[in-house]
Formats: sequence, C-alpha cells, structure tokens
Amino acid sequence: MEPDRRRSLRTLWIGLVAIATGQAGWIAASFLRPRRADASAPALFVAGPVDGFDAGSVTAFPDGRFYLVRLEDGGFLALHRECTHLGCTVPWDAAQHRFVCPCHASQFDITGAVLAAPAPRPLDTYAIRLENGLVKIDLSRRQTRQAFDASQVTS
Repeated sequence: MEPDRRRSLRTLWIGLVAIATGQAGWIAASFLRPRRADASAPALFVAGPVDGFDAGSVTAFPDGRFYLVRLEDGGFLALHRECTHLGCTVPWDAAQHRFVCPCHASQFDITGAVLAAPAPRPLDTYAIRLENGLVKIDLSRRQTRQAFDASQVTS
C-alpha cells in the first residue's frame, strides 16, 4: 500500500511541476513576443478640417496617441505623445506653453524640440497629408528625428 501512495504523490508532483513550468514558459514567451499592431486603429487617421484648428493650438488625439500642433504660421505637426527618454505620456501644459513629462521632467516646445533634459531627442512625428481640406495623419510609421527642422512642418 505504501509504494502505491508514494508513486501517486510523485506522479502528482511531477504533473504540478510540469503545469507550472508550462505556465512560466507561456508567460515568458508572451513577454518576449513583439506586440501586434492594433488592427482596429486605422493607418490613416482623419483629424478634421484644416479650418478646425486655430493657429498656435495643440489638440490631443488619445485614440491615435498623438498631438496635432498647428503652428503660428499655419503649418501642422503630428507629435507622438511618448517622451523619448523612457516613454511616459507627455501632456501639453497650456499655461507654460510646452510639453512637460511627469516622470522625469523633460520639457519640449510646441514643435517637440527638447527644452530640458533628460530626453535625448525631440518627440517623434507622424506624416501629415492635407487632402480636400482635411488633415490626415499616417499612423503606420513613426518618424524619429534628431532636431526640429522647418521641412518637418506640413503647410
């Protein structure tokens, strides 16, 4: 009777260890696997009519994860909302007229250029198209940049 009980307990322990190992492997694989793009998010985001954005304004689009900036000269920039330091969401502070990272105090001007470190480079951008009086943002690819340049503005 004793050997059967030991054999049953050993089989039970081996089974439990196998299940735990399988779960740990599944969690590790899920962590290491690249994220899939959100299929529900369109690659071309229609922000609205050109006239709907005032000069010098910053409009947040949480669904698209970007800010649409209309500069004083009427040009547009689509800025990704994540800090280039560690990826925190950077809110627009209208009182200070700048983006201020709540995590490590990086600051960016209205064009996304770095005003205060530790951010190593400006906010990333998305390509913008002005078609039939509408502002359209191509969210399929973020554009990394090292500095602000006037050629990045869509007029």
